Amino acid sequence: MDLQFTPREQAFRDEVRAFLREKLPARIAHKVQAGRRLTKQDQEAWHAILNERGWLANHWPAEYGGPGWSPVEKFIFDTECALAGGPRIVPFGVNMLGPVLIKYGSEAQKKHWLPRILSGADWWCQGYSEPGAGSDLASVKTTAVREGDHYVVNGQKTWTTQGQHANMIFCLVRTNREAKAQSGISFLLVDMASPGVEVRPIRTLDGDHEVNEVFFTDVKVPAENLVGEENKGWTYAKYLLTYERTGIAGVGFCVAALAKLQTVAARVTKNGRPLAEDPLFAARVARVEIDLENMKTTNLRVIAAVAGGGVPGAESSMLKIRSTEIRQEILSLIRRAVGPYAAPFVEAAQHEGSGEAPLGDEAAATAAAQYFNYRKLSIFGGSNEIQKNIISKTILGL
Repeated sequence: MDLQFTPREQAFRDEVRAFLREKLPARIAHKVQAGRRLTKQDQEAWHAILNERGWLANHWPAEYGGPGWSPVEKFIFDTECALAGGPRIVPFGVNMLGPVLIKYGSEAQKKHWLPRILSGADWWCQGYSEPGAGSDLASVKTTAVREGDHYVVNGQKTWTTQGQHANMIFCLVRTNREAKAQSGISFLLVDMASPGVEVRPIRTLDGDHEVNEVFFTDVKVPAENLVGEENKGWTYAKYLLTYERTGIAGVGFCVAALAKLQTVAARVTKNGRPLAEDPLFAARVARVEIDLENMKTTNLRVIAAVAGGGVPGAESSMLKIRSTEIRQEILSLIRRAVGPYAAPFVEAAQHEGSGEAPLGDEAAATAAAQYFNYRKLSIFGGSNEIQKNIISKTILGL
């Protein structure tokens, strides 16, 4: 089922499609569609292309550089980008920190940091999780002690995605050890080049270097890098997380993944017939399609509320749960569809020039790697179990 658009919205979709045909580099789209790893240069290139058109921060207010799109236009753009093989924008600056600064930052912080996010001058990463504070984020122990015109930061962050590329990190730090957990936290912007900052790689199951540990040893941070008020960081952290969870939903990427699944299922045969005609397999695909259509509607409700001046609430938790389950199910079905070709993980298959993949489609060569990598979806951004607790308290009053 396809959403029905007005003539104006259809014209906008045609404009987006033309832009993608002209501006999205084929080599980048091919990598995305094949499930290959993107380099830092690939991500920076797409960031710059979107920024040049004024379409990068498409949920920011126009006064800060956003395009002023309606919720439906944003939905159309995200979906068409995913279907065309457009990379996911590195979210930490544009989709997470940006909204926090717009709502809670000082005028000086907005004037300095927002243009640098748009231009790509700064690559941000997120300093939330710690070895003892994952989904229980209020347990952060990294400290920041005010000394004159700066803070001295000590502690450790972990699972810092793409921290090896970043020059800046926004951190939750404990500025009051005596207050209750949520009340003693502040939100601090830290230069990764500061003396005392150390980044150590964490190698994941597929051999990739995507996440890191970050250590802080007597790191001096200017006091003007405190966002909002001291000890009020938990409020800002929760606000950021609603944007992160809405972004994790990635409806467009679910649509693109489903399209890949349907292509693979039409080409793979079982007992001389396309796998797509197998009753059991077709029933699982149909279930995913139904769930995805429902998620599209919920996603539109959330972005419409934000466009109207609201803030994503518990609905972002609902989106996070369903989207991660849907994407994991799609990847599981792709892995099942390609059968034994998904069993080995061949590192060479992740890189260009690796030769012909089984079934003549690189989906087979990357099926297992993507399946295992995206088991993380239901964990990061606050595990799905935590999201269910939020829904039960906020919506059901339990």
